Amino acid sequence: MNIDVQNRDDHQVKLTVEVDAAMLDEAKQRAARQLSRQTKIPGFRPGKAPYNVVQRVIGEEAIQEEAIELLVKDVYPKVLDESGIKPYGPGTLENIKSTTPPIFEFIVPLQAEVELGDYQSVRIPYELKVITDQDVEDTIQSLREQQAVIEPVERPVQEGDLVYVKLTGQRRKPKEGEEATFIEERTLPVNVAKEGEDDSMEWPFPGFSRRLIGMSAGEEITFNYDYPKKTNFEAFKGIKALFKVTLDSVKRRTLPDLNDEFAQTVGDFPTLEALRTRLRENLKEQTDHDYNEQYDNQVLDKIIEMSPIKYPPQMLEHEMDHVIERLKERLEQQKLDMELYLKSRQIDMKGLREEAKPVAESRIKRSLVLLEIADKLGVQVNSEDLQAETERTLSSFAQAMPEKEFRKIVSSKENTSSLISNIMMDMVIERTQQRLRDLAKGLESEDKEPSETSPVEESKPEESIVEESLSAGESTPDNP
Repeated sequence: MNIDVQNRDDHQVKLTVEVDAAMLDEAKQRAARQLSRQTKIPGFRPGKAPYNVVQRVIGEEAIQEEAIELLVKDVYPKVLDESGIKPYGPGTLENIKSTTPPIFEFIVPLQAEVELGDYQSVRIPYELKVITDQDVEDTIQSLREQQAVIEPVERPVQEGDLVYVKLTGQRRKPKEGEEATFIEERTLPVNVAKEGEDDSMEWPFPGFSRRLIGMSAGEEITFNYDYPKKTNFEAFKGIKALFKVTLDSVKRRTLPDLNDEFAQTVGDFPTLEALRTRLRENLKEQTDHDYNEQYDNQVLDKIIEMSPIKYPPQMLEHEMDHVIERLKERLEQQKLDMELYLKSRQIDMKGLREEAKPVAESRIKRSLVLLEIADKLGVQVNSEDLQAETERTLSSFAQAMPEKEFRKIVSSKENTSSLISNIMMDMVIERTQQRLRDLAKGLESEDKEPSETSPVEESKPEESIVEESLSAGESTPDNP
């Protein structure tokens, strides 16, 4: 074979391949036999008709078309091997340039490449948040709110009340083809925020509940609200809305007294001070986690800026699919669907994919850089750690899903293989981020030897890891 390799700007290659004419002739013979097995030819058993008879009955064009398909299947793997190409995914037959001699043109996506910059030189100040007494008291207050006694009252709405309203949302100036109503009438409970409380996640928009203060049962109000382009409620971006609200009822919330008895109702805490201690520990753990996540992102952003990254368009399309799938899941949680979302945004799926593109690009770059650094630092996972993490994961699955679904996961070799691969990848990423965090804080020597964690033992199959994890766990459906 003669192979000509041409690199393209989109991290793909064009392979022009000329093969021996005899290979096509041999493929045509195989194609004729195959077609004769699929077509009834009088006087011959399936697959036994001579070439000239098959040619007369089926036609030379059909034989050649089938032969080329067979030849491509034979030739393509050999082309990749001889050219040394490492593909990201399946290539495509772009063109049949000639059949005499046979010349094929393939487009092949290449594996992603990362040229790491001096990532070990990145330094960023590291300052964890200190948990204050006020942070603890705010959390306790939130717990008291959750245990409030609810009583109906006959008075106007005050802050801190629980009210029930009927709500309708309409566009003030719907465009052609848009539905005027974007929120059908529904009844919903609303906790009226106190002044200064964080209401950023209030539905249908931040600050909604305080607009109800002073209303009485049976009263109706209307008001305008313009959604910004950036909002927690993606389906409502940019809508200029007119809301109609009818107050059905008002209920007062009486908070429990702040004492040891209250602490005991929250959990296994003998005293209020014991509850405060645990809450402080939990808050510290959560705020440290959140800060580390933000810090790791800053470090990674700086490394990405200094590291040229190449990947094929197929990788981007694949990641865009994931971004849109996650959007669908978020919309479902908000009781919305994709069709309504697209209508409210006045865009089609093509426009949505364009919006998803920068998100997908960012995710690809972050993942590729982290995996490249993991390789450079020698970050690996030993089988004991992997098994322990698998046990924790399976235990959480067993508690969160029906037994039938759980057993379906652990009984399938394909599912367990995917599960273990994902767990191991998450562990590698987490350890790599920790190493980068230490470097950026200046706590780790730049010439430190690769990670001392040993690789996963090849002798231990994935099935045994799951089996040992199941036998070690205490919270599976059969072993509560």
